[in-house]
Order: sequence, then structure tokens, then C-alpha cells
Amino acid sequence: MSSETAQLWGGRFATGPAPALAQLSRSVHFDWRLVPYDIAASRAHARVLHHAGVLEAGELSQLLSSLEELGKACETGEFTPTPTDEDVHTALERGLLERLGPLGGKLRAGRSRNDQIATELRLYLRDNARGAATRLVELCEALVGQSQRHVDVPAPGMTHLQHAQPVLFSHHLLAHVQAFLRDLARLQDWDVRAACCPLGAGALAGSSLPLNPEQVAAELGFDGACENSIDAVSDRDFAAEFLFITALIGVHLSRLGEEIVLWTSHEFGWITLDDAYATGSSIMPQKKNPDIAELARGKAGRLIGSLMSLLVTLKGLPLAYDRDLQEDKEPVFDAVDTMALVLPAMAGMVDTMTVNAGVLRAAAPAGYALATEVAEWLVRAGVPFRQAHEITGALVARCVERGLQLHELSDAELCDVSELLTPEVREVLTVSGAIAARTTVGSTGAEPVAAQLATVRKRLTAYQEWGTGAVPL
Repeated sequence: MSSETAQLWGGRFATGPAPALAQLSRSVHFDWRLVPYDIAASRAHARVLHHAGVLEAGELSQLLSSLEELGKACETGEFTPTPTDEDVHTALERGLLERLGPLGGKLRAGRSRNDQIATELRLYLRDNARGAATRLVELCEALVGQSQRHVDVPAPGMTHLQHAQPVLFSHHLLAHVQAFLRDLARLQDWDVRAACCPLGAGALAGSSLPLNPEQVAAELGFDGACENSIDAVSDRDFAAEFLFITALIGVHLSRLGEEIVLWTSHEFGWITLDDAYATGSSIMPQKKNPDIAELARGKAGRLIGSLMSLLVTLKGLPLAYDRDLQEDKEPVFDAVDTMALVLPAMAGMVDTMTVNAGVLRAAAPAGYALATEVAEWLVRAGVPFRQAHEITGALVARCVERGLQLHELSDAELCDVSELLTPEVREVLTVSGAIAARTTVGSTGAEPVAAQLATVRKRLTAYQEWGTGAVPL
């Protein structure tokens, strides 16, 4: 049977489409990845057609058997799209017609490509959102692992990329985990809104056949059918929101990547990358480049661009379906592929990197990072913070003038700056003392960090369970 026979439209046209139109309309070269979701939706649709009396029991059995056979043929590459297949739907209907003859065309009753593609894209994204979540959990686990291995290692805490206050390096790593946990929460929350099934909406008005959209929704793992058939076929909020989440994940990956680029530099020297997760130079033999971290920064722009592309496509579309919506898939597919590339590479890089604890410990008090401890020590002694701030600022100025660190000033020099700076102030002029003093929830002290680690582990376990719970197909 020729591929032209499988064309899903054209009855009222005297001629076929011009080659330029056919080429412009063709999407099978990128939407072929939707095959398993199209097959799953077709199985569900066949069953409701049977319940509606459109298909006899024997016809249903033949269709379901042929759909299973066709799905396997697509997996093995035995069945592939041809240059004349407009899209994945056209190609698969051709496959059914080749196997079943006219019976293959019965499956088209009660549905349109409009509700088909909206359903399949939701299925695809709900499936792949879980895959992205699983890989994001793996990156978080790598960060948690490094945090646990270096739970007591102090490091410079920075603002404006300037030394600010000492923190535990584990606390710093867990700050990145917190951002990714919010991304995981967004994916799970997004899934709730994406879990309505458009199949049954037809082109835009539903169907006069006695179909059961709720039955289809349940079989495909949705929470229910979409409430408005026009919205069902024209809504792409779920795709745009997914792209927003992946763009934000990209931003968070970029921030982590930027820090790793800095930390591996000679000027920082905080970490050393494993050879398997670094590259060299074609001209400079000594180089060890953090390419994964740099590519993570670069891919963020790609992910943000995908979001902007779809938003601009959607912004002026009238209801209901418009062909512009063909442009929804490539940005989404690219975002899914980008996540699948970047997340495992980042996880492997973080998991295998060596933390240079000695360098971090030595750098923790640098830049007069203990000055805030002095100011807060004065506050605990009853000094108004405004005055304590001025006294401490004068103390730092004296140290800069003398080329000394805070703890290197003598008792007499401390008193010369202010009589309030008694020798007891030395109790807070240590990194360990400064970190130990941070005991409030969310602080960098040992106990709050241990509590944070315990909470993070529980949340990651829950997200891992969600991510590995596949959407039924």
C-alpha cells in the first residue's frame, strides 16, 4: 500500500501538496521519538472505540495485536518513516494500513491529530520529567557524598566573591543541593498540572461518538480528562512550564559550574578534577581544563533559549489549534536531550573530584573573615551593633596598616583600638570557634549542617522514588 494512502487529510483537495509545503509541514524527522506514546494512546483509543460500538471484539483484538507488532517493528528499526510521511501519526497509520488494510483506518474515528499530539507530548514529558528528576537526584547525591566526606572542613564563605565569613565546605555544597531540591519539587508539582488527558477532545469540539475520555485518561496514567476540549488541544502551558523548569535547572547547573571553574584554578586550588572528567590542551601540555563545568554554563543559554522560543510562538495564537504549535516539540526535545547529557556528566565530575581540604582550611580565615565574630562578640557584651561595627572596622584598618591578621595583634594593640576589646575577644578569633557559634537552624555550624544533611537525604529518597515510578503506558 502506498504512503500516499495513509495521508491524514486531502479528501477535498484536487491535487496533493506542493513539494515546498510538504517539506515545510514535515515533522516526522523529529517527532518520531513519540512512537511509543502514540502506540500507547492508540491502544487506549481502540478500547474506547470498542466500548462505543465502533469496533467489534475481533477488530479490537486485531488492532491491539497489530499495534504491538508495529511498536516492536519501530523499536528494532524494521519499520521506519518514509520521505512522504508527514509526521509520526501519518507513518504509524501507514503501518497499520499495511498490516490490516481498511481496518487500520477505523482507529482514526473520534480523534484528531490535534488531541493526539497534545496527549502524546504530555505523555512524553511526564515520562522524561521523571528521567530528568532521577538524574538530578544523582547529581544531588554526588554533592551530598562530598559534603559527608568533608563535613568538618572549613572554607571561605564569600559574598561579591570576596572573603566574608568562614563556613563549612559541606554547607556550601549543600546550598547547591537546596537549589536542585527546589527544581525537583517544581518537576513534581508540574506533573500534577500536566496529568490531564486531551484525548477525546477531537479537533476542538469533542466527539459525537459515545467515547469515554476518563477511561482513556486512566489507562494512560493521567489523573483525568481535560475539562475543556478547546483548551485541551491548544494548551501548551505544560510544555512552556517544563521548559521554564529545565531553564532554571540550567541556571543552577551554570552557577555550580562557574564555581567549579574557579575552584579548579591555580588561584583557588580548592579542588582537583579526576582525569576522566577533565580535558587537556592541543598546544599546552600542562593544561587540565574543567570542560564539563564550562559546558554546563554554556548549555544554560541553550535551555533558556528553548523557553523563549516557545513563549514567543505561543504569545499571539488564537484558539484553538494552529499549525504554529508544531514548533512546540523541538525546543522540548532539545531540553530533554540536554538534561540527559549534562546531568550525568556533572554528577560524575562532582562525585570523583578531590577536595583539597588543607587549602580550604588555610584560606578560611583569610581576608579578615573573622571580623564579624568580633562585632557580634561586642554585641553579646552589650555594645550597640552600630558601635560594634565601627570598632571592628577600626580594628581591621589597624591590621591592614600593620600587615597583620586579627589574631596577631597584641592585647595592648587591641585595647588601643578600643578599651572594649579585652583579651577575651580572642575566644572568637578562630575559625573553629566562629563556625561552632553558628547553631541556629540553617546555619553553618556542625549541628545545623548535620540536621540539613539528614533532611536532604530523606527528600532525595522521596524524589528518587517518584522519578523511578514510570508513567504507565
